[in-house]
Amino acid sequence: MVRQPLQQILGEQIDVLAEVLRDEVNLAIWQRRLPAVPGAFAAALLVRGEPLAESMVLELAHPESAPKLDSLLARYGELPGHAAFLADIGWLVGAFACLVDAKRIGLRLRVLDKAMCPRFHVDHVPLRLITSYAGVGSQWLREGVMARSRLGDPAAEPVEEAQIERAEAGHVLLAKGERWIGNEGGGLIHRSPKPPADERRLLLTLDWLT
Repeated sequence: MVRQPLQQILGEQIDVLAEVLRDEVNLAIWQRRLPAVPGAFAAALLVRGEPLAESMVLELAHPESAPKLDSLLARYGELPGHAAFLADIGWLVGAFACLVDAKRIGLRLRVLDKAMCPRFHVDHVPLRLITSYAGVGSQWLREGVMARSRLGDPAAEPVEEAQIERAEAGHVLLAKGERWIGNEGGGLIHRSPKPPADERRLLLTLDWLT
């Protein structure tokens, strides 16, 4: 069968995320405004200037199960907004789990002062949620801007700013990878941008494991 042209769908309402379930969509972006209290917590966390890389696998008895996040950022419990920040992550986990009926989700929360994946690439996962709580957002390409056969080749990457799409802090991206059934060869082409000098970003990713 001939695949329909791949699409990327953006919207300001949360229901746009369900568009990623369509065969021809490999990216759905909820252009949400980051809630004030979690945003202030994220900014305060970055001001600390400390390294951060936390990860966990969340086991959910059913998609509506409340994720156990008590140990996440435990050493920052005294910062104002800590509980609201964890509640926001828990809400995103729940929404993600319900969308795909997930039983296991891999969570990673990191502070980055450089591009984690500077080359345009595709992920070898079924589906990944990506959101920046502070700092620059992820960059991605519409289909056809870069030849998939040349992924990893710096000379093949677009150099014109107009060809590179950019998410903003607060935006929630659902990006299909190569392991989404029926999306082989159609994973979203994206990269982690380099933060401006003396700036960092707080990045959350959720992976659908099972």
